[in-house]
Amino acid sequence: MCCTGLRDRPPGRAIQRGVSESRRGLAHGIAAYGLWGLAPLFWKLLGGISPVEILAHRVVWGVLAFAAIACAVGAVPAVRTALRDPATAALMALSGTLLVINWGVFVHAVATGHILDASLGYFIIPLLSVGLGMVVLHERLRRLQWIAIGFAAIGLAIQTWRAGHLPWISVVVATSFAAYGLVRKLARVETLAGSTLETALLAPFAVGYLAILALRGGGQLGHAATSTQLLLISTGLVTAVPLLLFNSAARRLPLSTLGFLQYLGPTCQFLLAIALYHEPFAREQLVAFGFTWAGLAVFSADLVRQSRRPMIHQPPRGAARGRQS
Repeated sequence: MCCTGLRDRPPGRAIQRGVSESRRGLAHGIAAYGLWGLAPLFWKLLGGISPVEILAHRVVWGVLAFAAIACAVGAVPAVRTALRDPATAALMALSGTLLVINWGVFVHAVATGHILDASLGYFIIPLLSVGLGMVVLHERLRRLQWIAIGFAAIGLAIQTWRAGHLPWISVVVATSFAAYGLVRKLARVETLAGSTLETALLAPFAVGYLAILALRGGGQLGHAATSTQLLLISTGLVTAVPLLLFNSAARRLPLSTLGFLQYLGPTCQFLLAIALYHEPFAREQLVAFGFTWAGLAVFSADLVRQSRRPMIHQPPRGAARGRQS
């Protein structure tokens, strides 16, 4: 009996570790999307600057922020290891490109007063993520998850019908970030190392663009007000913190769960666009918003139920066969 007890401990600890990792991933995902949802408040402060220049600054200061964090926590060897692996480096170059596309379109949307279009794109992302998870990663959805996605699909259809068309901002925002999430899920690289590498691979292009601006006597650094220059420098932290939280969540959660959490960001953006920036809002959009939150409530209830299951006694092996679903 003593030996049996010792053999039972490692699986029990492994289960508890798995539950802890899932809960940490859920917390990191909520924090990441909450920060992204409030991002328009920051980018509006840079409204008078070209979105391309903002994007270049974001890449440069972002990679510096990631590099500083990597040095502080001893992750530099992991970055070097990932860089030496051609397959990993290629995936990071792809993920970085997708990320920059997403950043650029979102900053453009905020600057031109199309936050609702960006919000619609982020509402589409979870559906694309679930589809990618099922097709590429062979993830299976539970019954409540299907119901939740059904609610979300109805809300998305109403919003699209209300707009009369699917704006290009929505399409690019959705496809770029859904694909980014899948690439980071497939890449065998730690969170911080991957984020550092993917931005570092794009940094030479950003530095080159800013150098050309400076040679032509343009650009904000050295010319704009001190407050504006500080805001541009702070884009590094604004970029690094939520992205690290997101990639941490991506490593710990199924793609379907991660995809549905993405509703938190566009919900915040939707509210900001209406309440603070006074973009047009109709009754049909309110109905769509209600369906989206109903889906999120169902999905959250399912997550809570599943998170408690590993703590319950497992049935005997013979009984388990008849309970597979």
